Amino acid sequence: MKIRKTILSSLAPVALFVTALATLVVASGLKSASAARPHVSSVSSGPSVSANSEATEVIAAGLNNPRGLNFGPEGALYVAEAGSGGAGPCAPGPEGIRCYGATGSITRIDLRKGAVTRVASGLPSLAGEDGSFATGVHDISLHGRGNAYMTIGFGGDPAARTIDFGPAGASFARLARMNASGNWSLQEDLGAYEAAANPAGDEIDTNPYGILALPGKRVVADAGANALNEVSANGTIATLAVFPDRMVEAPPFLELPPGTEIPMDAVPTSVALGPDGHYYVGQLTGFPFPVGGANVYRVPAHGGTPEVYAGGFTAIIDVAFGPDGSLYVLEIAKNGLLDAFIFNDWTGALIRVAPDGTRTEIVPGSLFAPGGVAVGSDGILYVTNNSIFSGSGQVLRVEL
Repeated sequence: MKIRKTILSSLAPVALFVTALATLVVASGLKSASAARPHVSSVSSGPSVSANSEATEVIAAGLNNPRGLNFGPEGALYVAEAGSGGAGPCAPGPEGIRCYGATGSITRIDLRKGAVTRVASGLPSLAGEDGSFATGVHDISLHGRGNAYMTIGFGGDPAARTIDFGPAGASFARLARMNASGNWSLQEDLGAYEAAANPAGDEIDTNPYGILALPGKRVVADAGANALNEVSANGTIATLAVFPDRMVEAPPFLELPPGTEIPMDAVPTSVALGPDGHYYVGQLTGFPFPVGGANVYRVPAHGGTPEVYAGGFTAIIDVAFGPDGSLYVLEIAKNGLLDAFIFNDWTGALIRVAPDGTRTEIVPGSLFAPGGVAVGSDGILYVTNNSIFSGSGQVLRVEL
């Protein structure tokens, strides 16, 4: 990892965002499949087309860094807002100086009545002066309306939480639980687990991002730890899978000898339950953020070695399955994170991978830094947009 750090230190503002965008993850949130589950085959590639006939509607606006979203049992949509930081304490972070504030929230959207209501507030948040690129509540998954579970990220060594932010720092790299009244409480400390277990055997780093609540357990993609962890009902934490570095070709601007390869972090950002009962994990990737370098991995239901289910994506921030078995893959920056950082090209993409492998981009050109996707039982899609900004976040409804 010394090699990676040396490379990153030469990249100025780009390097500062490697861990910051490990901070941007959301999960899908499918309910448990029935006992009879169809087989899902690996899909490495397939024909690609663009779809332009979808209708897109903004159903919520003015959100603060909206990330993951999921359905409650009553049919409402719940959105995790990472907040906009606050007055402090402040400390250096992967994206620059970030300041603490209790500005995170959960917003409920009544899809029948159109009412948009913040049902929980005061959740921990870290952000820069303008409130962008916040770290806070990254995802939500519900197992019954009184059992909503959220990830609260961090991005860094968990030992720095209280050193940098005092007692408030202990609320990061945690799970939280919200009841039907909107009251929330902190739950398991995934940062402490990473410090003690370090399942990937890499530098100690934690950033809980995507979450999937299932009967008797919660499954969490930790983007900093490069691990998929399971939290049982009694609070025991175990690792289901780790995602090791991959060697990739060094970009030309590093001026290394031709053919030089460098290690690239996996950065798993999302987890969904597949029709076959296995877990599907999307990866953002770390530096050098290669276009087409992100995979969706399949992890056995009881844990094991991840295998590539579908590849050739870029900067995956979320994944979800539709009722027909199609996989929806959300890219936060379809042209790569280097273009996003350097040229502010945060054009996102939502790609449907049909069971036969056919790939279709949904609403091309309509997404800017999207953060999460959820699929209704009727096949209608919901996407958070402008997910890295405070006050301008949206939820889009996409009807195919």
